Amino acid sequence: MKLEGKSIIVTGATSGMGKAIAELFIREGATVILSGRDTERGLDLEKSLNEFGKKAVFVKGDISKPEVNARLVSEALRHFGKLDIIVTNAGNLGIGSVTDISLEEWDYTLATNLNSVFYLSRFAIPELKKTGKGVILVNSSIAAFKSFPNHAAYCASKAALVALVKEMALDYGPEIRVNTICPGPVDTPLIWDSAKAFENPESIVQQTANNTLMKRLGKPEDIASLALFLVSEEASGITGSAFTIDGGILTK
Repeated sequence: MKLEGKSIIVTGATSGMGKAIAELFIREGATVILSGRDTERGLDLEKSLNEFGKKAVFVKGDISKPEVNARLVSEALRHFGKLDIIVTNAGNLGIGSVTDISLEEWDYTLATNLNSVFYLSRFAIPELKKTGKGVILVNSSIAAFKSFPNHAAYCASKAALVALVKEMALDYGPEIRVNTICPGPVDTPLIWDSAKAFENPESIVQQTANNTLMKRLGKPEDIASLALFLVSEEASGITGSAFTIDGGILTK
């Protein structure tokens, strides 16, 4: 029970990597605010996680908006009395090159992927500091280091997150540790949406899996296991770092 007694916010918690993270954290003893936009999926997840006691609360909202992030913090305090950890996982692809993507999609992608991390961190940090051992874990992407065709907004926002994490680690240590995970190709709905930027999406996904040293796509559970380590006391000496988990694809 590595997270016994910890109060945690997970954004993008209703599917993919966020869902796997929330489920593992609950099994490790945490209480979790589940942030997402899909009410049906959110309430279904809340129900399944609360089978053996009230451990999860779903809060609907678009995290690109500051007020939604403020509400996530206030709901954590209302339901659990404190806040120990935030995991910013929600994201938007924003497919298109600089000359193709609409201004609205560019703005929304940066608001979802980057601004939301700023908003939630801004509202959460005063509460995290009170614990003396607060943790911020940001889900970025190997797109911070590797370019992908027609992903201008996505790559830009993910690279900015790596710089933001280092800055927050500098500003708020030692009371708060801040790290980022940079996943490679993971078998979630997001990778299939991303593949739509290519003419042959199914073969692109299979080719991507084959291009990893492990010859497979990552699993949401892979990301959740790394997230658990980084927010736990086992990683108490780690801050300001970016961890790639990509099946070795960046070695090529």
